[in-house]
Amino acid sequence: MNAGTSMRSGPTTVFAVLLFVIGLLPPGSALGQDLEPRRWTLLPAGTDVLGAGYIATDGDVFFDPVLLVEDTEVDVETVGLSYVRSFSLAGKMLRFDALIPWQHARWEGLLDGVPTGVTRKGFADPLLRLSVNLLGAPSANQGGAQKPAVARSSNTVVGAAIAMTVPVGEYKKDKLLNLGQNRFIIRPQIGVVHTRGSWSYELTGSTFFFTDNDEFWDGNRREQEPLYAVQTHVIRTFGRGRWASLSAGYGWGGESTVNDDRKDDDARLFLSALTVGFPISRSQGLRFAYIRGRTHADTGADTDSLAIAWSVRY
Repeated sequence: MNAGTSMRSGPTTVFAVLLFVIGLLPPGSALGQDLEPRRWTLLPAGTDVLGAGYIATDGDVFFDPVLLVEDTEVDVETVGLSYVRSFSLAGKMLRFDALIPWQHARWEGLLDGVPTGVTRKGFADPLLRLSVNLLGAPSANQGGAQKPAVARSSNTVVGAAIAMTVPVGEYKKDKLLNLGQNRFIIRPQIGVVHTRGSWSYELTGSTFFFTDNDEFWDGNRREQEPLYAVQTHVIRTFGRGRWASLSAGYGWGGESTVNDDRKDDDARLFLSALTVGFPISRSQGLRFAYIRGRTHADTGADTDSLAIAWSVRY
């Protein structure tokens, strides 16, 4: 897979998976096309959370047959550091999240019938997110101040956020497969969480806006239409800080254009996940997750990921 191969490395191919698995690092990580439960969790004002995580991803990548690329597999290891800060402003609860990912990725396949491999390692684009609580108060299960039992039995929270991927990751303009994307990705979000007793139900909608990559491979210019995503989570708490979540999400759109040539590469990606979390001390916790991604388009990726994350709150 050399520089003469027109392999796309944006969210409509393997990067859809590379970004969404990053979202399963410690609570509140900034997100790409992710599948993260409890993203709207409200923390007491003045709380700081540091975290670290590891994700192993492997699977199959599908390219347009005209590219003569077949039987492609990807293997990615991601290590990330995250920071969360909660604070109040004008009577509203806000939360800032930052994530710095480092990745080692390898693609292997047949290029015009010849076995070929590509390896990339380095920092990927960092992710930033700012969220605000628009409606509703935090429940006990959401990490907020303790409320009387009657008030805690049913609670609805509405939040909004703006997330951004900053293009400072590893990127080489003479290569088609990169860890960084050389463009900003700006993503407004809105979410609703309804908690009733030990159960919480989350629904989040996102739109991804992409700036142009003027240094796409071989001096080309790449543009991309907005990508839309929705995800939902059913969460059960078990006391003493233990919880589990079943999740599902779907992303669509994001057709790309290279030098005014539309590529007809709209994404249709279905995601599902099982996540469990539990404390290991009064201020520290662990999270484990299995994530499954399957493309519903002719191009895309089918992947499986295992993730472990640690966080400490102070």
